[in-house]
Amino acid sequence: MIELRTPTQVDEMRAAGRFVADVVTALAEAADVGVNLLELDALAHDMIRERGAESCYIDYHPSFGASPFGKVLCTSVNDAVLHGLPHDYVLQDGDLLSVDFAASVDGWVSDSAYSFVVGSARPEDLALIDTTQRALEAGISAAQPGGKIGDISHAIASVAREAGLRINTQFGGHGVGRTMHGDPHIPNDGRPGRGYTLKPGLVIAIEPWFLHTTDEIFTDADGWTIRSLDGSRGAHMEHTVAITEDGPLVLTAREHEPVLKGGRAPA
Repeated sequence: MIELRTPTQVDEMRAAGRFVADVVTALAEAADVGVNLLELDALAHDMIRERGAESCYIDYHPSFGASPFGKVLCTSVNDAVLHGLPHDYVLQDGDLLSVDFAASVDGWVSDSAYSFVVGSARPEDLALIDTTQRALEAGISAAQPGGKIGDISHAIASVAREAGLRINTQFGGHGVGRTMHGDPHIPNDGRPGRGYTLKPGLVIAIEPWFLHTTDEIFTDADGWTIRSLDGSRGAHMEHTVAITEDGPLVLTAREHEPVLKGGRAPA
C-alpha cells in the first residue's frame, strides 16, 4: 500500500533525516586505513543510543535475508555493493566502501547510503562513484509532483548508460515512512511517463547502485552481503526524498560533504 504524508508529517520526518545524514557523515569521516568494519558499526550504534533512536537493521529479517541482520549498519567493500554485513575486516588502502544506514526517530524512518574510497583511489573507482552520485542527483531532479515513477527510473538509467554501465533492477528504491521498506518500488531503470504518479506527501528512498563491468550479483555465504558475480567493484548512493508541491525535498541532505581521509587518485 502506498501511503501519502501530510505536510506536518513530512516536517516531522526532518529529524530522522538529519540524524541519518549526521551518522553517514560521521561514518565516512571515521573510516580510514586500519579501521575495522565492526568499529564503524559500533560508532553507528553509539550514535543511535545517544539520540534515543531505533535501528531499522538489527532485527530486520526479510525473505532474502538468511537470518535477522544483527548489526545497525551495512558496510559493503569493493566487490560487495549492497547489504554488506559488518564483520571482522580491517580497511585497506584503496578499498571502495559503501555505508548504508537507516534509523527511526520519533517513529519516522530515513535511509541513506554513501560510497567513497579509503586511502589512495583508483581513477576508475572515482569515476564509478561520480556516475552513481550523478545518477542519484538525476533521479532526485526527476522526482517532481505530477511525474511518474518511471521518470525517476529513466533519469537514473540514462546517466548509467551514458557511462557504459549495466543496470540491475532486482534491488532499488522504495517507499519510506513508519518502516524502512514500503511501496512503491523504484527500479533503477524504466520508461518515462509510466508507473505510479508522484504526489505531494509521497516519501521515497532513491538509490542507484552500479558495478564496474556487470549487472549480475550473488549473495555471500554470510546470507546477506550482495557481491558482483565477476568480482568487479560497486558503488551505492541513496537519499530519502519527500515529494512536495514545490518539488523534491531531500530529507537526508548532509550539511557538508564528509571530510574524507582518502579518496585521492594516485599521483
